[in-house]
Amino acid sequence: MKKLGEHAIVIGASVGGLLAARVLSDFYTRVTVLERDAFPATDAPRKGVPQGRHTHGLLARGSAIFEAFFPRYNSEVVALSGGLIGDVANDVIWIGHNVRLANGASDLSGLLASRPVLEGHLRRRLLALPNVRAIDHCAVRGLAADPARMRVTGVRASVDGKSEETFDADLVIDATGRGSSGAAWLEALGYPAPADEKVDIGICYMTRTYRRRPADLDGKHGIVVAGSAPDWRNGVMLAQEDDTWIVSTGGYLGDDAPGDDQGFLAYLATLPTMAIHDVVASAEPLTDFRRYRYAASLRRRYERLARFPAHYLAFGDAICSFNPVYGQGMTVAAEEALALQRCLCAGSTDLARRFFAAAAKIVDIPWDIAVGNDLRHPQVEGARPPMRRFINWYIGKLHRAATRDAVLATAFLKVVNLMMPPSSLLSPAIVRRVWLGNRRPVSFVRSPEPRVRVRCD
Repeated sequence: MKKLGEHAIVIGASVGGLLAARVLSDFYTRVTVLERDAFPATDAPRKGVPQGRHTHGLLARGSAIFEAFFPRYNSEVVALSGGLIGDVANDVIWIGHNVRLANGASDLSGLLASRPVLEGHLRRRLLALPNVRAIDHCAVRGLAADPARMRVTGVRASVDGKSEETFDADLVIDATGRGSSGAAWLEALGYPAPADEKVDIGICYMTRTYRRRPADLDGKHGIVVAGSAPDWRNGVMLAQEDDTWIVSTGGYLGDDAPGDDQGFLAYLATLPTMAIHDVVASAEPLTDFRRYRYAASLRRRYERLARFPAHYLAFGDAICSFNPVYGQGMTVAAEEALALQRCLCAGSTDLARRFFAAAAKIVDIPWDIAVGNDLRHPQVEGARPPMRRFINWYIGKLHRAATRDAVLATAFLKVVNLMMPPSSLLSPAIVRRVWLGNRRPVSFVRSPEPRVRVRCD
């Protein structure tokens, strides 16, 4: 591919940052990744990824893109670290709207491993490229710029706590995540900050890792329980490396799971299935309880800015971060990496406008999925136009029909895994299956009646 410059910088060695750097390595002579944390010697959680100790899995679309950028990535995670590759529609139990979707063979291949393992393999593959290097313990203080040419020329940073220095670059990408200082950096250069969209959800979940036994969950790789009335509690249990389960459960708006054995089990018993509870009740715990709080889904509207400096981009969670219970973040970052690659193939002229427009289209779908589903909760504040209410009603009907129809279940999971657009669920063939499926009685996994609530203040 044609080289567009001598040096590119990525701020942040998150999954998004690593993928962005992989794309840049094809277009710039040198690529440097600047990371505030110290890279761990082993695949262990690090401070800058507070969610790293909690449940992760790579959706089918993300798994395919990782493989495209780093051939044999998925098989290496399995062979070297004990990850699992499985059929998302057949090897995982999916429960939503208080019903269980029918399992069935599909072409949806997902990857299960802990976040440190997924990130560690990505980082090692990236840094094996001859023109990519990383500097850890590097705190970026701001952007360097040429005001006359209205362009960013690098970053100001401090390495190992030493004096601030300037790193020159032909392109700078901010991949520092949800807590990005990009808005402040722009304002310091005289540019407006992007407008924010926020949906307060007050999600909090408790996580613990357990020993996994072959007979658990009848051999399935995991179970995902989406929050629904009356309790709106989520639960997930996924197989991980080293014969372990990682289990997370929690609720909206302060309805937290307790961090003790008895309280945790009691909370799991309020989910619309006892499957997770029954495994945890007799499993060997391997870690302490860990809590993670997530106040709001946040989207920064970079694509709406009229003025933006050249040679600078925001990326990944720095643009948009979603309710993490939907597991979309890594896959959305992978989709953005593909969009960045397409934009760079067309050259560096007007790059920010083109990339932010493409990223906005990518974000629209998972944002609508996450926010639309969260707004089913009556206490989550946000606009509920007629179309959103119709879609939520229709998805509920689809779930009920999909309890016996694996074709419908797979069609829904292709949308969840970002393999197909939501509009695919409104095709005549799918609508007909939904209509026919709702002519028969539906079996709920448990009666959706109010139960005693367990709270941990």
